[in-house]
Amino acid sequence: MNKIAVIDYGMGNLHSVAKSVEHVGQTEDLDLRIDVTSDPKIIANADRVIFPGVGAIRDCMSEIRRLGIDDIVADVIERKPLLAICVGFQALMDFSEENEGVDCLGIAKGSVKYFGGKLCDESGHALKVPHMGWNCVEQATDHPLWDGIPDNSRFYFVHSYYVAADSSETLAGVTNYGLNFASALEKGNIFAVQFHPEKSHIAGLALLKNFLLWEGVQ
Repeated sequence: MNKIAVIDYGMGNLHSVAKSVEHVGQTEDLDLRIDVTSDPKIIANADRVIFPGVGAIRDCMSEIRRLGIDDIVADVIERKPLLAICVGFQALMDFSEENEGVDCLGIAKGSVKYFGGKLCDESGHALKVPHMGWNCVEQATDHPLWDGIPDNSRFYFVHSYYVAADSSETLAGVTNYGLNFASALEKGNIFAVQFHPEKSHIAGLALLKNFLLWEGVQ
């Protein structure tokens, strides 16, 4: 049995993620147990962990630290694959500009920045913030989670802040929305994405399937 823990700290569309993973498991005939939980023991005993997040980063980080999720994540990434999604990705960074500035987990080097109010495309047309809808992801590295997913496939985004990763980190995907930003990052047992794979139809389900099969860095 492949045990999957979806970390619950009260922030995120957790059951949507869990349902998508369940769907992939049924389609691929995988024997899965999926727990949406904040219980450290269940997370520690899982084979793979998903770290989602939606909402304001200050509230997210407050709950992450109150529940000890920061320590749980630090332990998880030493031993097993972790998929971080949206604000879960942003929480891994050093710092976010949101809410007048919030210190994050510092697991990956870089910061989270606001798109700004004068964002334009290449033709000079104004772009709306938040960045909401489908956009292409250019695969910046060869990684098992991209297996079978064509380069520049479209994924679904909803965010007003973006990750500016330090040059020492390994970009896994880049997206342009008035500027280039890190839409995916890999680091050891971590694969982190700004988009929502659970809302991204064929490409998103393929990425979730690849995560369920990925053994991580041994």
